[in-house]
Parts: sequence; C-alpha cells; structure tokens
Amino acid sequence: MKSNVAVVSIIIALIIGFGAGFALRPVLAPPAAPANIVSAGARSQQYFAAHIDEARQVVAGCQSGSVRGDECFNAGQAVTEADGREHFNKFFGH
Repeated sequence: MKSNVAVVSIIIALIIGFGAGFALRPVLAPPAAPANIVSAGARSQQYFAAHIDEARQVVAGCQSGSVRGDECFNAGQAVTEADGREHFNKFFGH
C-alpha cells in the first residue's frame, strides 16, 4: 500500500514539475536577439569551412586591409582548421 502511495506521489510531483517548467519557460528564458543587432552579412565559420577557397580569399583580403570585421576571424578559423586537418591527414597517411 505504501509503495503505491509513493509511486503516485512521484508521478504527481513530476507532472507538477514539468508543468511548471513549461509554464515558466517564457519567463526564465532569455529574450531572442533582435534582428538588427545580429551582425549583418557576416558569414559563419561553418560557411567558410564548407567554402574553403572563398575563406582563403577573405583571409587574403583581411591581410591586405580590404576586408574587416567578424568575417576575418571566421574565415581565419576555418582556414586554420582546414590546414590542420590537411597536415594531420598527410602525417597519418589518410
């Protein structure tokens, strides 16, 4: 008898907890960033990883001073990781 009461109590507590979590989520979650605050036109590191030749061109532009901002960092990171993978594969014969 006592084990049934414990199981029912646990189930009720879980239901109340999940319900409170779903109800309070909009209050506790941080607000989404407005669209005008997000960096306009800056391509991500994932984009440059998929387009490595374009990333190399952007890095060259950053070194010459014709490109600035987040794209320099993102493209540089993608090129560095691609070069690292290439050296790793060459070293281990992949």
